[in-house]
Amino acid sequence: MPDELIARINQLAHKAKAQGLTQEEQQERDQLRKLYLERFRRNARASLDGIVLARPDGSRIALKDIRLKEDKQHDPR
Repeated sequence: MPDELIARINQLAHKAKAQGLTQEEQQERDQLRKLYLERFRRNARASLDGIVLARPDGSRIALKDIRLKEDKQHDPR
């Protein structure tokens, strides 16, 4: 699906540049871009969450744990 998704987005982009898109094609393009960005962000977050940092004292902490601590500190509740 990802390759097909990107191929369709590119196809619509080329058509938009060459001759323009119909209203339906514009809506499809917008939905496909949104889906692509959601997947990209999810995959990027998963990759970052898998990183473990080694501190000078030898302890290790997951990047995900640091992010969660910072999120709690900035939570207005």
